[in-house]
Amino acid sequence: MGNAFVHIELNTDDLKGSKKFYTKLFKWKLGEMPGPYTTINTGPKATGGGMQVKPMPEAPTAWLPYVEVADVKKTIAQAKKLGASIALEYQPIPGMGAIGIFIDPAGAALGVWAPAKKTRR
Repeated sequence: MGNAFVHIELNTDDLKGSKKFYTKLFKWKLGEMPGPYTTINTGPKATGGGMQVKPMPEAPTAWLPYVEVADVKKTIAQAKKLGASIALEYQPIPGMGAIGIFIDPAGAALGVWAPAKKTRR
């Protein structure tokens, strides 16, 4: 079976409060990345995630799941062809991969993720 959920991300106005709430509730281990971006480690066999301040003030405070795909650009193009509106066309994450975000025809947001291709040495 393909296209598993691989990441979930919280976009919030209150990053500090969210970090405090979720570490107390679930005992998640958090890490900091540039951006500022907070990573969420939920264990070795679990889907990880992240938290960040909302990228746009008008965006809702919400969790956004990501599905792994082979090619972000192709998946976003196919979603658009099927009636989705595109919130983020394609954004490379240096050294990691790329993401895109669309709103499906019913109004639900979903992110797609493709890890960077590994090169042979």
